[in-house]
Amino acid sequence: MASSSRAVQRPAGRPTGPRFSRDNSAVRLVTRARRAWDRPLTAYYLILGGSLLITVLGLVMVYSASQITALQMSLPGSYFFRKQFLAASIGAVLLLVASRMPVKLHRALAYPILAGAVFLMALVQVPGIGMSVNGNQNWISLGGSFQIQPSEFGKLALVLWGADLIARKQDKRLLGQWKHMLVPLVPVAFLLLGLIMLGGDMGTAIILTAILFGLLWLAGAPTRLFVAVLSIAATIGVILIKTSPNRMARLSCIGATEAQSGPVDCWQAVHGIYALASGGIFGSGLGASVEKWGQLPEAHTDFIFAVTGEELGLAGTLSVLALFAALGYAGIRVAGRTEDPFVRYAAGGVTTWITAQAVINIGAVLGLLPIAGVPLPLFSYGGSALLPTMFAIGLLIAFARDDPAARAALAMRQPRFGRKRAGGPSGPRRWNTMRRRASAARSSGER
Repeated sequence: MASSSRAVQRPAGRPTGPRFSRDNSAVRLVTRARRAWDRPLTAYYLILGGSLLITVLGLVMVYSASQITALQMSLPGSYFFRKQFLAASIGAVLLLVASRMPVKLHRALAYPILAGAVFLMALVQVPGIGMSVNGNQNWISLGGSFQIQPSEFGKLALVLWGADLIARKQDKRLLGQWKHMLVPLVPVAFLLLGLIMLGGDMGTAIILTAILFGLLWLAGAPTRLFVAVLSIAATIGVILIKTSPNRMARLSCIGATEAQSGPVDCWQAVHGIYALASGGIFGSGLGASVEKWGQLPEAHTDFIFAVTGEELGLAGTLSVLALFAALGYAGIRVAGRTEDPFVRYAAGGVTTWITAQAVINIGAVLGLLPIAGVPLPLFSYGGSALLPTMFAIGLLIAFARDDPAARAALAMRQPRFGRKRAGGPSGPRRWNTMRRRASAARSSGER
């Protein structure tokens, strides 16, 4: 008589045991991470959260890095922090306003901002109005200790105006002709560059050139045309560097390990490396920097990343790099998923601006690039740089919210404080409905 209990036969070839369980858990974890990364609001939260964290951490580091400089100038220790906090507060209002503006209003602002930027950049060269700071004639005094650098607003102007111009030409199917690709975008960009270089600020000119190339790349400029414009810009740049002893000295300080390298003084570059090297893994502690005690020039502006490395260590600098990487990824994602040409070009221009400026600043601190005198976006001290950058971040937030799938997800978020929306499903049914509608909106909104 056959036994009533038969052994369970496992399918041949199917792995079992703890190792299979671990592998299966890893697969599930990766799948969940991919789903979370691909959600409609991922870019929105990355831009909002990343920019907020960079700005707040920047305020903390400005307070730490600027105290000694303020005391040496017979000013209160919190002097620079208070000015930066005021600029960040105004910038937060600009960010909120820009994030709530419709795209049509963004496009309508392009020409007034461009005209205002050109006018102010021309005023810089008028004797008695323009000011020279650290050898660069690119400032206008607003009275007292407040100054404005119009070239910072020139970056925002080129992004908005260039995006609107290229979008209009694309709608009229004119981008296939090289003259429409270049004119009037390149001449206006070179006008801005000329006004900047009259003041000797080559660092800002490099950022503006990067924005121009980013717009041309997004517009689908032919390789020959792109290389031709790049060659002209590179030739002009080489001439400007060769004819300036100061720029040649900065170029020779790349990778310097001694403060005095022959006839060239590389004090700032070398002490920036000292600050990073002395931080170790977790740093010497917030406020415990040694280099900021008169050893490192511009500790709270151009070289604030070095003080961050000294006080917060490798962990702090990698965190800053990760935040900028997340911000750059989110900007590229917004530009790649939209159907609106203006949104694509404007988002790409803003992303190019912020990432290029961050790379140039951090590269100079690490000794990989010459010191260009550009601040770290959202992080370094300087209201003139912070205000247009925060407005540009507001643009990215508005573009991320305008994505069809993001709009659907935002419209169907769970109500707060226990209130339920009339006529709509609730609980698990409502969540499943939201997911289906957001997925449908994403599918129809993607290219």
